[in-house]
Amino acid sequence: MLTRIITAVVAVALFIPILVFSHTLAFPIAMAALALVAVCEVLKCVGNKKPAVFVLSVVLGAASPILARICSDMYTFVAAGAAVAFCYMLILFAVAVFSHGKYDIGSSCTDFALVLYVVTTFTSIVLLRDTVYGASLYLLAFLGPWVSDSAAYFCGFAFGKHKLIPDVSPKKTVEGAVGGAVFTAIAFVVYGVFVLKPEAFVGYIVLAVMGFGVSVISQVGDLIASLVKRKYGIKDYGKLFPGHGGVMDRFDSVLATAPVLLIASVLAAHFNLFA
Repeated sequence: MLTRIITAVVAVALFIPILVFSHTLAFPIAMAALALVAVCEVLKCVGNKKPAVFVLSVVLGAASPILARICSDMYTFVAAGAAVAFCYMLILFAVAVFSHGKYDIGSSCTDFALVLYVVTTFTSIVLLRDTVYGASLYLLAFLGPWVSDSAAYFCGFAFGKHKLIPDVSPKKTVEGAVGGAVFTAIAFVVYGVFVLKPEAFVGYIVLAVMGFGVSVISQVGDLIASLVKRKYGIKDYGKLFPGHGGVMDRFDSVLATAPVLLIASVLAAHFNLFA
């Protein structure tokens, strides 16, 4: 427990300056570093041993968040990203075709899905930061999942009686999941009061719904990461954060929520929901 606390304090101390300077290239570079490590972790988890696939995946993970900031138009970047994703998929399938059975189609599909999952997340965080409401909303990509995880843990410890999905995560309970969602909704509203300060009451309703939804999605993201670990028989994805595991272990909930918050931010700007 002491190791976990020390690691958390050090990580927060290092992360705060990155958030403060999120308007500079330091932020996408940090997201690129996390994406690079996470890609390495998932490929190691699934046992990928093809150097070409590994190098290509790492380059994709490191480049995408930085290019997301450099590109002046988000929609152009998303369109280009879709083309890159297709080319990446095509190359993985081609490697499977010409590997003479050493890299099968199932492995290529798994690698494509997991790498794209990771890269999309950390790229979405940068894109979210650069949207109309992004300077305030992007913090929710981290705050939401971490509040949800903490609240679910304590609510589950205090009131948990019914297992949620024991085959995937034996310790999670229905009571914990509900508590996490409720407290995240409250946290989003509180954040709105002190940071976003929407002029219309509907803004707070939107934030509460977003908070509840983010918690549900983040818990699904946590379960997805647990399912992959259970499938491949590992306890942690890595050892970068002593007591916490790797980047995938620490950001498993963020992985699912960041793209959803990006979509929510774009819709909020389009429909002027916080005005």
